[in-house]
Amino acid sequence: MVDRLSEYFPRLSESQLKSFAALQSIYEEWNAKINVVSRKDIDNLMIRHVLHSLAIAKFITFNEASILDLGCGGGFPGIPLAILFPDSTFHLVDARSKKITVVDAVVNELGLKNVISEHGRAEELKSRYDFVITRAVAKLDVLMTWSRKLISNKQKHAMPNGLIALKGGDLKAERALLASWEYVEQHPILSYFNEDFFEEKYVVYVQA
Repeated sequence: MVDRLSEYFPRLSESQLKSFAALQSIYEEWNAKINVVSRKDIDNLMIRHVLHSLAIAKFITFNEASILDLGCGGGFPGIPLAILFPDSTFHLVDARSKKITVVDAVVNELGLKNVISEHGRAEELKSRYDFVITRAVAKLDVLMTWSRKLISNKQKHAMPNGLIALKGGDLKAERALLASWEYVEQHPILSYFNEDFFEEKYVVYVQA
């Protein structure tokens, strides 16, 4: 499946390819100890977790950005994006300490220098970031309530700072919960990747 990543991201270095290839065995080992990802998904880790995370990289290229992965679970989408964007910094936060234990192990195994992790909640965070990223954590209005105070006013990217969420299903009702003045973009992941798994899955951006 690493070959699949090379097709979608042809500029990956040998070091990056090696890191991506290592993820399968690392997560298999940890999933035997802790239910990091769904047991039915572990055999499809590269598509359902790694490639899914990298959909964000098809929407935006991070350039020396500071990024908060809010509710990172076992490290998605933060770890795959940290491999892809070594010049950006990623702060992975989750309220479940066992998930952070796994994140730390993966980061150490891969030797990632651009990732820090924290056991905590959004309400406890004080730093500010260019972007907040998240996957399968909460509805968009709740995510924006958590994220707004954490997003920096200093702009460094062509895309204004904001929330980037991986979401699935019919999002009309969820988007309706946002204030009418919120600027929102919704991009189907099938426009980036052609695997059937990504049907009705989206990258959603909300400008801060």
